[in-house]
Amino acid sequence: MHDIRAIRENPSAFDAALAKRGVAPMSSEILAIDESRRAKITAAEAALADRNAASKNVGAAKAKGDDAEFERLRALVAEKKAEIADLEEQAKVEDAKLNDILMALPNSPHDDVPEGADENDNVEIHKWGTPPAFDFDAKEHFEITGVMPGMDFETAAKLSGARFVLLSGAIARIHRALAQFMLDTHTSENGLTEVNAPVLVRDEAMLGTGQLPKFAEDSYQTTNGWWLVPTSEVTLTNIVAGSMISEDYLPRRYTAHSLCFRSEAGSAGRDTSGMLRQHQFEKVEMVSVTKPEDSRAELDRMTKCAEGILEKLNLAYRTVVLCTGDMGFGAQRTHDIEVWLPGQNTYREISSCSVCGDFQARRMNARFKREGEKKPEFVHTLNGSGLAVGRCLIAVLENGQNADGSITMPDVLHPYLGGKTQVTADGQLA
Repeated sequence: MHDIRAIRENPSAFDAALAKRGVAPMSSEILAIDESRRAKITAAEAALADRNAASKNVGAAKAKGDDAEFERLRALVAEKKAEIADLEEQAKVEDAKLNDILMALPNSPHDDVPEGADENDNVEIHKWGTPPAFDFDAKEHFEITGVMPGMDFETAAKLSGARFVLLSGAIARIHRALAQFMLDTHTSENGLTEVNAPVLVRDEAMLGTGQLPKFAEDSYQTTNGWWLVPTSEVTLTNIVAGSMISEDYLPRRYTAHSLCFRSEAGSAGRDTSGMLRQHQFEKVEMVSVTKPEDSRAELDRMTKCAEGILEKLNLAYRTVVLCTGDMGFGAQRTHDIEVWLPGQNTYREISSCSVCGDFQARRMNARFKREGEKKPEFVHTLNGSGLAVGRCLIAVLENGQNADGSITMPDVLHPYLGGKTQVTADGQLA
């Protein structure tokens, strides 16, 4: 959420930042509501002072036997009480209106974020590895002979509908192995703390990270009001919600492997084949909480953590900076990592790492205090996939495919597969 004081101090900068994201100028409307709200608060405070003064004199008038003055003052107290209640209610309504507007506005991009309309305007900043050169036509993951016995979309559709998959046998084990490998790498090499967090959360948690109110249709809600998390960013970031933490507590770096749920509203017709875009999927998430001056460097660190997973798996990838028109709602700057998929003959997103500044912290009221300072500050938050497990499975299967329908496994997964090194053409680990 945006800082109303910053908007008051520099409304033109606020409008310019929103313009980069295709949002019309809002400062005039926001400041008009803010000014009216503050005027009513000031008027209520003045009325309270008048009431208090009148209340003090009521007793004196009674003691003097001045009945006329007594009645006048008593009526004034009642009048001021009603006036205060009315002004406070008006201020409350305008405060809610102001909050709703600020809650619905996207974060301001960093100055170095490229301006653009969509993914075509993203800028590549890093590339690693060489896509494999096959002497046969590469297949998509669901077409590979060795994959077919362990990847069942028909049974999943019978159970749950479209955009679900049933993994079994070797494919299910590789999927599990990938998640375990990611967690082990992040905890033992990258300094992240593993968390096993709920996948059901309250409204407040979704509000804190920006999924609500704007993107309610993208998530699933239970009949008793809980939300199924679209990513464990929600739970990990909200660990510090409502907290006042000390400077030496920062940075905090978390990772979690969890189920994720997304309705994929608005994505009809996109990636309907295979398991690239599912309603239920798994991700190993990374979240960092830092001091303001450290968050930009932390984004680069987080990006390298995600890139390192792909390098260990020997999967070619490229990293791009998202332009202003392609960035997520809460991000100030985003690095998307795209892995090479031979079956599609292109790079596809497998991780998105974002720095949010104090945007989420203001929504969550997450603050810290510097040593020797009295005034608290909002923390900065970051999140990133480290990685999307299902998409990583797709990449491993497609990049490791052989002409006979078998799949060669990356070396780093061998210990997680009981020493097995490939999936045979009939779908067995061997």
